[in-house]
Amino acid sequence: MIPMRFLLVLWLIAGAARAAVVRVETVSRATLNGYERILQKVYFQVNPALAVNRAIADVDRAPRNAAGQVEFSADVLLLRPGKANGTLLVDIPNRGSARAASAFGESFLMQRGYTVAEVGWQFDVLEGPDVLKVYVPEARGVRGVVRAEILVDRRETRHSVAERGHRAYRVLNPDDPGLKLTVRDLAEGERQTLPRAAWHIEDGGIVVLERGFEPGRIYELVYTAEDPPVAGLGMAAVRDFSAFAKREGVYGDLSRALGFGISQSGRFLRDFLYSGFNRDEQGERVFDGVWADVAGGGMGSFNLRFAQPARVSGAHSNTLYPVDRFPFTDLEETDPVTGLRDGLLTHAMRAGQRPKIFYTYSSHEYYGRSASLIHITPDGKRDATPAPGTRIYFFAGGTHGPAAFPPRRNGTQNAGNPNPYTMCFRALLTALNAWVAEDSAPPESAYPRIAAGQLVELSAVRFPKIPRIAFPTRIQRARREDYGPEFRTKGIVTIEPPKLGQPFPALVPQVDADGNDLGGIRMPEIAEPLATYTGWNLRAPETGAPDELVALQGSWIPLARTRAEREKAGDPRRSIAERYAGRAEYLKRFEAAARKLVSAGFLLPEDLPQLLSRGAAEWDNTMR
Repeated sequence: MIPMRFLLVLWLIAGAARAAVVRVETVSRATLNGYERILQKVYFQVNPALAVNRAIADVDRAPRNAAGQVEFSADVLLLRPGKANGTLLVDIPNRGSARAASAFGESFLMQRGYTVAEVGWQFDVLEGPDVLKVYVPEARGVRGVVRAEILVDRRETRHSVAERGHRAYRVLNPDDPGLKLTVRDLAEGERQTLPRAAWHIEDGGIVVLERGFEPGRIYELVYTAEDPPVAGLGMAAVRDFSAFAKREGVYGDLSRALGFGISQSGRFLRDFLYSGFNRDEQGERVFDGVWADVAGGGMGSFNLRFAQPARVSGAHSNTLYPVDRFPFTDLEETDPVTGLRDGLLTHAMRAGQRPKIFYTYSSHEYYGRSASLIHITPDGKRDATPAPGTRIYFFAGGTHGPAAFPPRRNGTQNAGNPNPYTMCFRALLTALNAWVAEDSAPPESAYPRIAAGQLVELSAVRFPKIPRIAFPTRIQRARREDYGPEFRTKGIVTIEPPKLGQPFPALVPQVDADGNDLGGIRMPEIAEPLATYTGWNLRAPETGAPDELVALQGSWIPLARTRAEREKAGDPRRSIAERYAGRAEYLKRFEAAARKLVSAGFLLPEDLPQLLSRGAAEWDNTMR
């Protein structure tokens, strides 16, 4: 082990103009259960003249040191096992928070020998004891347009122009009488301009509306800001730290690197690949494997002028942000409307720089994140062919992240979806690592296909008519959005809100008689159901807009317990008593379904008991 006891460690690299990590400071170090937990501050510099760095928006406007390099730094949290397996697992923090430990279990990762690095990449997260961020220079003197959207679930009179408490871009002229605050009821609805005297801006970024923001309505402010941070350096931080750790041997013998990200972080990895960051300054491959979870068809506002990384592009919240944009598939595709031809892996990478890829999705990403576009043609008529080194895994009846169990409502019409599909993640990580390390093929892709009748238009979904359950009438759709002539080439937005063109197709999984998804990986909860598990949920009436999707949430709709109960309610789904003779039979069939997952390589044998225990708890909760 390298001694790093609470003291400054300097790592000086010969030929700093070529190597991007120039210094490492250890902030703290602790030993826990035989492994190390190390917090570091890593300092970088990049040469803005190199082709790989010209992909960073506004890097040419960043201040430079005497050697002509652009300097920045990032927080890095390391977990080092007692005995390493040669794999560096780089977790992309979600809004500054690490996710790998919760996704796989810290003890599992350490026992299996993964060296884990959590690399801060987002500049606008607020500082805190467990928050990881990147510290980047500003493009001084640059001004541009910023759009803020405000959506509340309860009446408020004050709201930040930033999303989720992130650092805001200050409104340059808050008293400008020409500023407009608009409100509309739908993402593509008609905007109404509020009287200028009815609202004002405080502290450079707090919009105060005296009569209050109404729940469920979409408010929007477009304003001018200045001095944008060079946000794309966050991607360079991930790239250069990962390459440095793999190449220099500072953290042990690491021969391969895997990139892992959930939701926002999964979209970061898709954008990372598209923009060519999977090759370092020497042209070498950075990540040998990439796993983007619940990313949908999106990238993000990560490497743009006046980037807003926390923004998404939802059906009714964070709408019209530059997230779900062409191309969507790994291999080249042609947009039949615009004529553009592009691919996620073909845009800025040679074949030898491409990683092995896992894309994992729940049902929600089809309703709320344009997931179908990664495996269909842009006209929505046929299944597209995935890249040879890509696997797509769909967890039927899953939601963006399993809800709490027992299920409950959370500003939604239905209880949240607790489908525990993440219990399969350890098996998938093991499979991805073996694919990269040993070229041992993982399970074949499993996702709904048009040709099999498993992927359809929303209007064709045969969802059962369950009393008091409303099926969505609108879902999120990727649109052909025009943000200005320099958006695709330089990451500069000049048109806000964007001009809207023809939407891309949006297909969703077909369902069975219970309303559970067809195709993909079926957890025992779906194969032997006690409920309908959906990837969608609608807003509760008290939060406004009750016909619209709640972002990132699914539904749990329990079956009636007896035939008499379901007939009284008018529920067309067979009752639990009509399916199973009792608890023992149910658990026997649940176990058989779980063992199929083990046989298929989607569940580790040692994780089977936990899943079986969960099945018993689900029976008891439903029948209570």
